[in-house]
Amino acid sequence: MTTKILLFLLILFTALSGEINAQIENVPLTDPVYNFLKEMRVKRIITDYNDDDPNMSRFQVADQLRLMFRKRNQLSRTENKILNKYMVEFLPEKLNSKTTTSLFGGNTGASDGLKGLITDKQKYLFAYQKDNNNIFINVIGNLYYVNGIKPTVKSNAFLFDGGLDIRGSLFDKIGYNFSVAKGGAAGDSVLIESAFPPIKANFKYLENIENIVNYDFANGYLKYYTSPADGMDLSFQIGREQLKYGLGYSKRLSLSGDAPNMDFLKFNFKYGIINYSSIFGSTVGEYSPVRDLRYTKYFTANRIKIALKDLFDIGMGEAIVSSRGIELGYLNPLIFYKFIEMSLQDRDNGTLFMDIQTHFVKDLELQGTFFLDENILSNLSDFTKQTNKTAYQLGFYWYEPVGLKNLSLIFEYTKIRPYVYTHFDPKNIYTGFGVILGHPIGPNADQLFTRLQYNLSERITFNLELQKIRKGENIYNSEGEIVRNVGGSVYDSFVADRDDDQAYFLDGVRVNDYNVRFNFIYEPLLNYTFDLNYVYNISRNLTYGNNTDQSYAYVRFNLGY
Repeated sequence: MTTKILLFLLILFTALSGEINAQIENVPLTDPVYNFLKEMRVKRIITDYNDDDPNMSRFQVADQLRLMFRKRNQLSRTENKILNKYMVEFLPEKLNSKTTTSLFGGNTGASDGLKGLITDKQKYLFAYQKDNNNIFINVIGNLYYVNGIKPTVKSNAFLFDGGLDIRGSLFDKIGYNFSVAKGGAAGDSVLIESAFPPIKANFKYLENIENIVNYDFANGYLKYYTSPADGMDLSFQIGREQLKYGLGYSKRLSLSGDAPNMDFLKFNFKYGIINYSSIFGSTVGEYSPVRDLRYTKYFTANRIKIALKDLFDIGMGEAIVSSRGIELGYLNPLIFYKFIEMSLQDRDNGTLFMDIQTHFVKDLELQGTFFLDENILSNLSDFTKQTNKTAYQLGFYWYEPVGLKNLSLIFEYTKIRPYVYTHFDPKNIYTGFGVILGHPIGPNADQLFTRLQYNLSERITFNLELQKIRKGENIYNSEGEIVRNVGGSVYDSFVADRDDDQAYFLDGVRVNDYNVRFNFIYEPLLNYTFDLNYVYNISRNLTYGNNTDQSYAYVRFNLGY
């Protein structure tokens, strides 16, 4: 099937002629160019960057890079080198034999042959273009080696995966992507899941019925983009890729992107200061070895943002989680979903969030989010009621603090009250494949988060992350049955005849976690990246006096993003 699709695309391109300028397909959220765009947004070199819905088409990234180039006299030496590297990756006019190599040739002007694989050029397996139509094929892959330090240095693990990524644009309107990767793992399962958290919600890994522990990932979509008027952007997308929604420097309260990628329909509209988007997606419940207990659940969200240049952005959004099948009301992209949910007799899990992000101080950005689960109006003034399922985040992003070039300082505080993300219907909890869709610390917890990021050069980046997480956990007996529910687990909703109506923050079994992560990223040649990590986790159970320390280090070699 894949071969037939590629053949059809090649025949279609051959029938056309001209130069390429279309880049409608999205840049994956794992691409480090987003970190650079964020830094330049805080520095106020660029203005068109949306944290709340960050998926950008390649042409949008290219436009921002061109704007940076026009302001290159305001950039540091390192920033200019980083800019030049990304211009080679994203600007079509930079695609030539001096900057790009294509192993199996094509007609892009890129050099070809095996020798290109060991050069500092942008690398493709195959590249072809005609008019506003193009196809780029590349190999993707990862290789991990993980070694335990505490409690023992004798434990280790390996992970490896590889696959293909195919992307391009058609007719200057449609972007497409197809990517697939297959991998295997061996060694200590705790280290495997610590170094590569997405594997914990992968079906093949959890099923584990084959002779080798394995996993797989598949993404793909079609995206239609048009600009019907000057300053107006309109796009529709169907498919699967990683999505994030709302604000958050550590993780987002609304949609963090940690859960497995959803299949979705997405609508985006931008005109002047107005930004609007809507998502209808599907995911699944927790994994069960019993097929009859597996089920589909749906995530519906929309968001409107008013963006005032060099002042602030203020936004409001909502999300609904449902497991009752496709509801036609939620397919409407232009409606208030919470009221629709009420009109459908209040059977689903509805949330509301509001946020603000400032831009009026160069090099310093402030932002905050207020998240409300289910109850919109009642008991907001009583912060001890179990119905007060609220959360908030406050933080700042300071680029080049006190004149330190190429350094970012990020700080954020997150507080999530008891029972947030829970629901009276267990199938409607705010999760996908058992992973919280929002912030991973879950209910009845708070987090202090700090990150230092330093760009030593266009090739080397250092990151240091510090976290303190306080949590109040539910009390269970030796059989795992709940003894006292304090709203500390997303899987245990409030039961009126069993649980106390008063839900005090951090009540229950008190646990403090301290996390340190040091990250060193080195890209010796374009598209080849070494990622070295050291992680130290300390867990202190203040109620029972149990303490656990874990530390490990891993190196990851990445081919592509």
